[in-house]
Amino acid sequence: MDDERARALLLALREDALARLSGLGDAHRDVVDAARGANVDDEHDPEGATIAFERAQLEALAGGAHRRLAEVDAALARLAAGTYGRCAVDGEPIDDDRLAARPTATTCVAHA
Repeated sequence: MDDERARALLLALREDALARLSGLGDAHRDVVDAARGANVDDEHDPEGATIAFERAQLEALAGGAHRRLAEVDAALARLAAGTYGRCAVDGEPIDDDRLAARPTATTCVAHA
């Protein structure tokens, strides 16, 4: 995969991760704001998921988006350093199909 295509793909993935984080932050604030001042016993609420569960679920999703952002940033750094698309184990080129499917890959299929 050429550097220009890789950069465009990685930047699109970065924007997606940032947008996801923004949306999850908004959703988290909505959950917290909805619970604020309410006299709710969410541990024994017969209506379904607890507020604590919803917050934990949003935090887990945000954690995944943060990890994705870190992977993309690391791939962009490898691109800038000239090592993008090289296996971290043996230095051989990573197949273009693998990079197309997983643009943040650090190893070839044999070392994955």
